[in-house]
Amino acid sequence: MSETVFTQVNYDVNNLVNAIKIGVIGLPDIQRPFVWKNSKVRDLFDSMYRGYPVGYLLFWRNAFTDDARVIGSGDKQKTPSLLIVDGQQRLTSLYAVIRGEPVLRSDWKTERIYIAFDPLLEKFEVTDAAILRDKSYIHDISILWGKDHDVFEFVEKFLIGVRETHEITEAEEKKIKKSITKLASILTFPLTALELSKEITEDKVSDVFVRINSQGITLKESDFILTLMSVYWDEGRTQLETFCREAKIPTTGKPSSFNFYIEPTPDQLLRVSVGLAFKRARLRFIYSILRGKDLETEQFSDERRIEQFEILKKAQEKVLNLTYWHDYLKCIRLAGFLSGRWISSTANLLYTYVFYLMGRTEYKIEAHKLRKVIAQWFFMASLTGRYTGSAETAMESDLARFREVKDGEEFLKILQRICDLEMTDDFWKITLPNALATSASKSPSLSAYNAALVLLDANALFSELKIADLLSPSTSGHKSAAERHHLFPKKYLAKLGITDIRETNQIANFTYIEYNDNINISDQAPSEYMPYLTPQDKKLVDKMYYWHALPKNWEFMEYTQFLEKRRDLIAKVVYDGYRKLKLDRSKTNTNGQQSLTDLINSGETHQMEFKATLRTNLHTNLKDPKMEFSVIRTIAGFLNTHGGILTIGVFDDGTPAGIEVDGFENEDKMTLHLVNLIKHQLGTINMSFIHIHFDDYQNKRVMVVECSTAVKPVYMKDGENQRFFIRTGPSTTELSTKDAIEYMKQRF
Repeated sequence: MSETVFTQVNYDVNNLVNAIKIGVIGLPDIQRPFVWKNSKVRDLFDSMYRGYPVGYLLFWRNAFTDDARVIGSGDKQKTPSLLIVDGQQRLTSLYAVIRGEPVLRSDWKTERIYIAFDPLLEKFEVTDAAILRDKSYIHDISILWGKDHDVFEFVEKFLIGVRETHEITEAEEKKIKKSITKLASILTFPLTALELSKEITEDKVSDVFVRINSQGITLKESDFILTLMSVYWDEGRTQLETFCREAKIPTTGKPSSFNFYIEPTPDQLLRVSVGLAFKRARLRFIYSILRGKDLETEQFSDERRIEQFEILKKAQEKVLNLTYWHDYLKCIRLAGFLSGRWISSTANLLYTYVFYLMGRTEYKIEAHKLRKVIAQWFFMASLTGRYTGSAETAMESDLARFREVKDGEEFLKILQRICDLEMTDDFWKITLPNALATSASKSPSLSAYNAALVLLDANALFSELKIADLLSPSTSGHKSAAERHHLFPKKYLAKLGITDIRETNQIANFTYIEYNDNINISDQAPSEYMPYLTPQDKKLVDKMYYWHALPKNWEFMEYTQFLEKRRDLIAKVVYDGYRKLKLDRSKTNTNGQQSLTDLINSGETHQMEFKATLRTNLHTNLKDPKMEFSVIRTIAGFLNTHGGILTIGVFDDGTPAGIEVDGFENEDKMTLHLVNLIKHQLGTINMSFIHIHFDDYQNKRVMVVECSTAVKPVYMKDGENQRFFIRTGPSTTELSTKDAIEYMKQRF
């Protein structure tokens, strides 16, 4: 038999209550929200009264001596030598009732627990108004253990009160005396505790934590670290709890942590603090550190414990900083995620907060640049479920990359490199479409599609109103302004013999539509409601089909074929939304020049190209169709590959040329000229994938042409010929007919 890591120690209730009172046993829950219902406390005393076992307690003997320094403020008489691992609610119940101490509830209001006892019937109840009027009950059993209380004197007074209401027999009087004496003797009730050795290794403690169950809930390592905080830095745990409490309550003008994304718990924020402070995610390392253990020598040190807690305190101060907190949540909004309903994993949100704080406080990265890269990281983490499942393992691996990084640029490069490795062509073309083949109402791929629609400034189907406005959590009513609509209504599918909810509620069968339109559609077939709801404006129709990933003639398709086609199109929309996080300037950033400068300073890439002019040959200073051909060819290449940005008015080396040399009367005339070229040579439908605007760059005006990924092949008309271009690195390449066909098989 292996050597045990615990010893069995027998206590009685009186010993335990006194040990808690003087601080030998650390019971932080007497100052924390008490989660047991009063009826459960009643049942605990009933079981003890009847001599039933009430389970064992689990303590961990502190590794320090009684005179070890307590970190933070507090009025403890001494540092606890026993830390509670399991049994906190039972001990809180015993301590609160026997000492007559109030407990805190989840609303942070104090409450005394009143347990009543009928000694004749030997029955326990939670005291209520009816019991207070009934003199056959002891209304508050706490009185039996009060200071200088005489049980025999109490019994006589109780009997006088009973006799005032009804006569009692000698046998009944005897039973009442016996029952009250028995209840008072609960102080001698035996309780067994298992004490984990202070020499136990952290690996073994970690294993103990994940194996022990308390009321059906597996204990977490974070629970023990919070207990350590209560012992050595109770102020820190209180700060966590206050922040979490205020995150649930809408603010009335006073700064608070309230938000529409998450109601964090103390242990979740503790993970953020630990990640920031020690670049660690596995909590089993942390309680070693916070107990003052040197991971190299295996030795404990009180000085080291104090030092490590100071590091944690500084990190927690940053984590709970309201300016940082709300600026980080702007990153989530910048990523297109409007509310907590779209957050499929809180771990993704909280672990990303660690990277935001690292970039903001350690690497001093400029705010708008940091927001953009954090928004991209969160989108990636959310879509791929990076921290779903083995979250600690994934985060531990990610944090390890930054333990020796000192430079902000390297920090950004690492984040970008990880994103690029995750979001490959195979992910967009194979993994994501397959992930969309689900009816789950809370799916990472569905949340990413919703976010992409926000990023692409999409309207609801058949509507002139933006999805971002209709689904904003700041506006609410009896009915949602926009609802998820079955493109193929369930009742219509039932007529086709399709009734399985896993088929009818496929993600690819849903889109957002205004409430009234949803009512009007009812159970009509798509081919019936599309004609009278589809807008007359062809440009708007093209955008509608693109945003809502609708295949051409989808309303006449067989249902299964429609789902398959639409999944591929949804994946393209999600990709385009994600790409905007990499290339677009944040709409919350008013410093547009700096953002464009960053893009240009990155040089020409597969998604960035510079053109000095739109139509003017700088060697002859004359209008030259070859210049226009070069511009349209680049746009075609972007559309056929992964999208990109073309800046007109910038030389190849990144120096500004400006748009003046092209000689247009104004910017509108220049835009109209380019639009006409695109419509003539690429087709009008492709304008829905192109956004044209102007910006300032080094005191010069430049034209910026942002291209999304097209949903079908884009040919460039050149006289009687149709030519096909793609991007290959920082250049545009024409494919032969054979190569183009092969490329399109893989790409479209």
